[in-house]
Amino acid sequence: STTQSIGWMFEKIPAWARVAIRYGLIGSAIGSLLIIVLYYIGRHPFLIPVMFDFRIILFSILLFFSLREFRDYYQQGILYFWQGMLMCGIFTLVFAIVTSFSIWLFAAWKPEFVTQFVKLFQERSRAFPPQQIIEQVGKEAFEQTLQALSATRPIDMAKQFFWQCTMISLFLSVIISVILRRQPKAQ
Repeated sequence: STTQSIGWMFEKIPAWARVAIRYGLIGSAIGSLLIIVLYYIGRHPFLIPVMFDFRIILFSILLFFSLREFRDYYQQGILYFWQGMLMCGIFTLVFAIVTSFSIWLFAAWKPEFVTQFVKLFQERSRAFPPQQIIEQVGKEAFEQTLQALSATRPIDMAKQFFWQCTMISLFLSVIISVILRRQPKAQ
């Protein structure tokens, strides 16, 4: 049967990859759902500052538990830094690909997701233009950027989300991999 062949193929994957993929899929389901919920409750997820992004908490929890599961259940309490970083990378890749694809599908299905983002971003930028940025790039360049924003497509939003996932995860991966690493005791 198909289920047995998928299970057999999944068992051929090393434990560290299986754990990272499983947690990445769980995280992407939660992340995709949160993006849609935030949009429908009037808090567009692309307008939330990165330092308050739900991914920071979600990644921290899921990366911690995935590395801990691998260390404690598959490695007899040993986790090397490189294993932690590799698992975090796989988790992030799975999360970012699946959730970005979900964003692309949702934005293509519901074009208001993109148009509302563009409208709200332009309103916020014009209402409170960061003076320092305008001085650095120039008022004309700032206005051109705001106008170019209207050409935003669903794929652009998915790419932005993917890139942000990578940056957030890189920072957290180092911290969590260092905290959870345990090497065998020297004899």
